[in-house]
Amino acid sequence: MMKTEAEIMQEVEQVLRRYLADVPFLQVLAVLEPTDRSSDLLAKLRTPAGDVTLILEIKTNGQPRIARETVVQLERLVRDIPNSYGVFVAPYISPNTAEICIQQNIGYMDFAGNCRLNFWPVYIKTTSEQNPFTRTRTARSLFSSNSTQTTAILRVLLANPKRVWRTQELATEAGTSLGQVANVKKQLEDREWACSTAAGLQLTDPIVLLTGWSENYDMKKWNGSSNYYSLKSVPEIEAELAEYCNKEGIEYALTGFSGGARYAPAVRYQSVAAYVSDDSINKVATALNLKEVTSGANVTLISFKEENVLYGSQQIDGMCVASPPQVYLDLKSLHARGEEAAEALLKGGIEPKWQ
Repeated sequence: MMKTEAEIMQEVEQVLRRYLADVPFLQVLAVLEPTDRSSDLLAKLRTPAGDVTLILEIKTNGQPRIARETVVQLERLVRDIPNSYGVFVAPYISPNTAEICIQQNIGYMDFAGNCRLNFWPVYIKTTSEQNPFTRTRTARSLFSSNSTQTTAILRVLLANPKRVWRTQELATEAGTSLGQVANVKKQLEDREWACSTAAGLQLTDPIVLLTGWSENYDMKKWNGSSNYYSLKSVPEIEAELAEYCNKEGIEYALTGFSGGARYAPAVRYQSVAAYVSDDSINKVATALNLKEVTSGANVTLISFKEENVLYGSQQIDGMCVASPPQVYLDLKSLHARGEEAAEALLKGGIEPKWQ
């Protein structure tokens, strides 16, 4: 259930009083809504150096772009009110957002335990490693959308991280609607992971976008897999898989450790993983004489429900390999050694080309 404006204001006041409670020489005279509605809340404080007015602007989203806009607003209000100090309030303040506030001498506080208030003679700073909102509104709205259109747009952007895109071009390339592109564009700009110029939309921080997506990526949600065992060596299995799929015109792409090793030779592995079109998995398994097993598998064939999961795939040594971003996502979802291999791919095969 959504909170009313009055409930939000009351919660902000409670959080503010909690942050201020440990300052013994500070007295909270009043917390009120300004009659002219120029800001959300005003907090009247008494200190040994004199009275101070905190001007609080409250937003439901603490993303950097919104923070920058709010900081400008607070700077103007501070100039108009003597002995005042601006404070940006949001459910969660990220390190990037905090830095924006610090650079402009604006305070910040959130509901997760992050706060910095710096006005004479008061200095308060608290930090929290936990972001209770990561997997709720923020993450779900971008990375965990039920729409495959969103993931299609992200794959196109990450496969071409330096390209500048017109909205229509991006929608056409991703096979999505203009409205969905506009939605993803806004969310990327809010996080300052992309920016719009006269030429179009361009990623500003593709590494952060990719790693953020990997933290919320669930391969099982989008794709089904079948596990098999083969007596043949990994190179033999991969070669036969590629040869058969190429001959039969079957869509496929190596991924996981098989894909990671193609982009980052430091990746070591003893099993094969590949995307194969859903209606061809049984044919491939039969042709390669693979035995389906419930444990001890060394071959995993993944059926892809997302049509664009193979977008950006590359031909390497005669084999089709899923794009580096897709392989990274799949490795991260394996945990343990998969995460180690993903980091090796990121450092050795992705970052050098994206910088």
